[in-house]
Amino acid sequence: MPLTVLNIAYPLAPASPDSVGGAEQVLAALDRALVEAGHTSLVVAAADSQVAGQLWPVAAVSHGVITEEDKRVARVQVQSAIDAALASWRAIDMIHIHSMDFAGYRLPVEMPVLVTLHLPISWYPLDAFDSAGANVHFCCVSQSQRASAPARLRDASVVENGVALLPFSPDTPRENFALTMGRICPEKNQHAALEAGTRAGIPVYLAGQVFPYREHRDYFEAAIRPLLLSPNPGHRFLGPLTADRKQELLARARCLLHPTLAPETSSLVAMEALAAGTPVIAYRSGALPEIVEDGRTGFLVDSVEAMAAAIAQVARISPADCRAAAEQRFSRERMVAEYFHLYRALTEPARAYA
Repeated sequence: MPLTVLNIAYPLAPASPDSVGGAEQVLAALDRALVEAGHTSLVVAAADSQVAGQLWPVAAVSHGVITEEDKRVARVQVQSAIDAALASWRAIDMIHIHSMDFAGYRLPVEMPVLVTLHLPISWYPLDAFDSAGANVHFCCVSQSQRASAPARLRDASVVENGVALLPFSPDTPRENFALTMGRICPEKNQHAALEAGTRAGIPVYLAGQVFPYREHRDYFEAAIRPLLLSPNPGHRFLGPLTADRKQELLARARCLLHPTLAPETSSLVAMEALAAGTPVIAYRSGALPEIVEDGRTGFLVDSVEAMAAAIAQVARISPADCRAAAEQRFSRERMVAEYFHLYRALTEPARAYA
């Protein structure tokens, strides 16, 4: 039986296949999969989002640095969009929230609510979990994330993220550059990738977005820009990329560098690299040891020096092994199927008593 699902995004970043943020990419993938499967997808997200279903837009609230007041105004707009969607579509089966502000919204207590926890557990207010109603079900995106959760979440579902498995040839020639990609901010630590590339004598291409938060902009100016301007082996800042351009670069790169300091819950970019047959050299942060098989699909390191040394060893890694790991564990189809199974489990009891 067809479902009607209301997805709620973080309102200050657009949801689309080209989004930099993992939560926005996952929401966009589920939205498209719902429509392609004959379900109804409703999405509350930033006005410049690209969705397959019906968008309930949240207008931009700032053209400069995002402030706490901007966030408050955005939450008010999200609540208004939720209310409008619920009033217009009275047959909504469930709500799926991808934003960390899940506890701040007024939602029907009789409707199943799924909250995917895309961020580290410690980044959420702990009282938000304790105050959640019986109709709220939590989903983690990795085993390590659930293991770090308080007792209230130890029975949460786990659906690992997944990525598109585009055509792949193990004989595609690799070029002499490394990539580092994602939100450009202090916890992602991209300047360490540039420093490792300098030590290894290889250009590093930095792709991603500097979101309008003061600490993100300050990090780029203080830590990133000097490494782009100073003598280096050809480092470049590419800015945000479309999904197609990202896949093209991943297929050509010698390796992906991921020196994140954040307790990563997952890593779509690491999965995308493996799907392109590209080894990943990453810090041992959060769930990354679940994704990168040290010595088989890349290397796990703990410092700039070790990352530079690992760059010199990536020729030992088989692109075919990287792709095989992605096919076995990280396909988008597997992720969508697991979410659809969870949707059914949450909605069928409610429908039985309707």
